[in-house]
Amino acid sequence: MEKKTLLTDCPDAMGLISKITNICYKHQLNIIHNREFVDNTYNRFFMRTELEGYFNDKTFLLDLDHALPTGSRRHLIGPERKRVVIMVTKEAHCLGDILVKVLDGTLNIDIAAIVGNYDDLSDLSEKFGVPYHFVSHDGLTREEHEEALLAVIEPYQPHYVVLAKYMRILSPSFVSKFPNKIINIHHSFLPAFIGAKPYQQAYERGVKIIGATAHFVTNDLDEGPIITQNVIPVDHNFNAADMAKAGRDVEKSVLSKALGLVTDDKVFVYANRTVVL
Repeated sequence: MEKKTLLTDCPDAMGLISKITNICYKHQLNIIHNREFVDNTYNRFFMRTELEGYFNDKTFLLDLDHALPTGSRRHLIGPERKRVVIMVTKEAHCLGDILVKVLDGTLNIDIAAIVGNYDDLSDLSEKFGVPYHFVSHDGLTREEHEEALLAVIEPYQPHYVVLAKYMRILSPSFVSKFPNKIINIHHSFLPAFIGAKPYQQAYERGVKIIGATAHFVTNDLDEGPIITQNVIPVDHNFNAADMAKAGRDVEKSVLSKALGLVTDDKVFVYANRTVVL
């Protein structure tokens, strides 16, 4: 017996749930868990189905293709752990949280490597037995630095690249190598306070909540599809440094949650937004 997850994303139509579940029954696949959602604005249907049984992937997917409307996407995903490369600069809180959650089993992923443009976090990486690659940007153009990064990252063939407080903007050329596969943590509740020094921006506006946003990286700075967000309250007693300190706990929990959702195949991406099932 195997366990696999079926992800269905298609134009909405009458009877889709019945069609999909009947095909599962035809192939004698037991439905362990099922969730669905219809976006009426975009007339789009989404369904995530956890299945158990003996799979003939080819015939199962062919049967789905005959039943689903034109313009449908379907993926049958096995239980294999996702391979992740983490990119960092100097701050340790997000990286440390991910490493601990992989160690205790909260995150079901394999960290293939950690890549940093400074060497500050190599000791932390070593303590968890994860390869660390120091790829300095000193004296290099952005294009040269990214070529050096790709030379390190691509041989690992990661399912996802995670920016755990990686503080350099990636070029469209780099992003195109990993479409909807780069996950970033932004230290603000987007779409507010885009770009640099969001806590200083928040302080100057006198905000009463601060937060963090995990999103997929696109060519538009901090405007990629949002995966998850969270906030905590602050007041007039907080200066920008206090907000940044308090925000670190939000940042690490939001990034870890987003990474878990994505690597557990619970996130659909469309129209610069996500559906999480």
